[in-house]
Amino acid sequence: MDHVIAALSGVFLAAAIYLLLSRALIRMLLGLVLLGNAVNLLILVAGRLGRIVPPIALGDAKAPLAGAANPLPQALILTAIVIGFAMFAFLLVLAYRAYQSLEADDTDRMRLAEPRGGPKPPMSY
Repeated sequence: MDHVIAALSGVFLAAAIYLLLSRALIRMLLGLVLLGNAVNLLILVAGRLGRIVPPIALGDAKAPLAGAANPLPQALILTAIVIGFAMFAFLLVLAYRAYQSLEADDTDRMRLAEPRGGPKPPMSY
């Protein structure tokens, strides 16, 4: 099962890179979400997928039994899911507002929406 999840993570990563190279903002946002999911799956595979033995140390044992799944990657993934969803929600609202004000979803058209002859940014700080 580990090989299947690792292959699925690779497919997600390839699709995420393809979508991130797009010029449309929505595709870029979906690519960012897929990239986060690919990394989460990769961390899950690295922490071993297994339900053979629960990760509980019984009695006087100082460590869980052999073959137990590592609970730390699962905690990291849960945190990453929450942070990734918050970032996606923020970027979705930001893209929507950019679309409303510039009436463009294409990043090239957004760049061309800047006024010509406008003030230039400072060249030194």
